[in-house]
Amino acid sequence: MKAFEVTDLNLWYGDFHALKDITMDIKNNKVSAFIGPSGCGKSTYLRVLNRMNDLIDGTKISGRVLFNGQDIYAPESDVVTLRTKVGMVFQKPNPFPMSIFDNVAYGLRVQGIKNKSILSDTVEDSLKKAALWDEVKDRLNDNALQLSGGQQQRLCIARAIALSPEVILMDEPTSALDPIATGKIEELMGELKKDYTIAIVTHSMQQAARISDVTAFFLMGDLIEMGATRDIFHKPNDTRTEDYITGRFG
Repeated sequence: MKAFEVTDLNLWYGDFHALKDITMDIKNNKVSAFIGPSGCGKSTYLRVLNRMNDLIDGTKISGRVLFNGQDIYAPESDVVTLRTKVGMVFQKPNPFPMSIFDNVAYGLRVQGIKNKSILSDTVEDSLKKAALWDEVKDRLNDNALQLSGGQQQRLCIARAIALSPEVILMDEPTSALDPIATGKIEELMGELKKDYTIAIVTHSMQQAARISDVTAFFLMGDLIEMGATRDIFHKPNDTRTEDYITGRFG
């Protein structure tokens, strides 16, 4: 089953052609990693999947992006619903300046959920899924900004999980973290893919090799190739992929 089916996608920022004729499927309950040098389009592509590029002036898009068979760029598409189903975790942890509990409950309250037992159960469940519950269960009223960077990033993952998404997008989620915190996030992704589809942009090829089922290599706005991670890393079809992976450029 496919979470996303993207066909002939083109995206421009003003006159800059950032993505060129991208055709790519993203399968359910897999970790798909997007790799490539800086400025190659991988983060732009990730933001296409929950329409975050809509927030950037001068963005034009053509092609078709289907999520569960529905065109997310159709006029009748509800962006709020889409972003609930397709959550996002950013490069730098961005907890809100409020308690740990209120961070996770925030989206539910925005949706009008006020029942305390529902909020408490969802917060606990989300923190458990984000492998953070045991570390914070006795300090849920503490300000989230007191957490370490790695804990803050797992809190942001819990905040996304609380809204019961189907897909979690991650834009270089460990680039600001130390190796121990990075390891915890990577381990967490392996658990999360049982329940969610994950797409991750990473600047680390070692990370892509460790955690992903599928890898896509972008270069200057083009999708050069995409396939099973073991194939991309050990027997790529395109010499440009091999040159990038072996460190000849990028």
